[in-house]
Amino acid sequence: MQATETFSSTNSDLAFLARDTGSNAQFNVHQPGEIRVIRRNETVTPYVADKIAVAMAKAFLAIEGGNAAASARVYEKVERLTTEISNTFKRRLPSGGTIHIEDIQDQVELALMRSEEQKVARAYVLYREERRKLREQKQAAIDATQTTTVNLQVLLEDGRKVPLDIKGMWATVIEACENLEFVEPEKIISDTQRNLFDGVPVKEVNKALVMSARARVEEEPNYSYVAARLLTDSLR
Repeated sequence: MQATETFSSTNSDLAFLARDTGSNAQFNVHQPGEIRVIRRNETVTPYVADKIAVAMAKAFLAIEGGNAAASARVYEKVERLTTEISNTFKRRLPSGGTIHIEDIQDQVELALMRSEEQKVARAYVLYREERRKLREQKQAAIDATQTTTVNLQVLLEDGRKVPLDIKGMWATVIEACENLEFVEPEKIISDTQRNLFDGVPVKEVNKALVMSARARVEEEPNYSYVAARLLTDSLR
């Protein structure tokens, strides 16, 4: 477990790989020839190689410690392996297309093993398993929440009432919390539910999510990023 704990807490040591992953990339997701990624919540996002580099760098840091962040050897290996993985997908999809997030992670494991980085590959495998268990726990929480709000309806702009899409709400919040430390989607959902009522306008649901995230900024500054992402999502 030590490797996975270190793996999960190395964001601050990744400055040597920090780049602009391109907020504009989101607008190119439907461009011809682009490779796109199908996420676990079935949304489609642009393929961003830098995210692979950061994931591998975390695995190296989990094994070699914080000194790896300043290591030219680690930097060069991560860059080389990231390029190899990206080239693999480009060969598979010369005209562009979609790949699943699991396929990307499988390629990362394979690349690490081929480069004889067995310990690093193991750290990456353990991290994937830890994340899988967390997703299962979150899904159980979603299912429990859905049971308690089964009769709650929201009012659409055209005047129709439809059941609250609790699974969609969870997926939105989980995505907004992605890659942010010390934020908990469960807290945002719980706070939001307390402010909802039967027949609530759908716009107020989105607003309630943003406000629930903002209310927790004082306890954890990263909630400000969650609130910003939720606001961007509602505007989009």
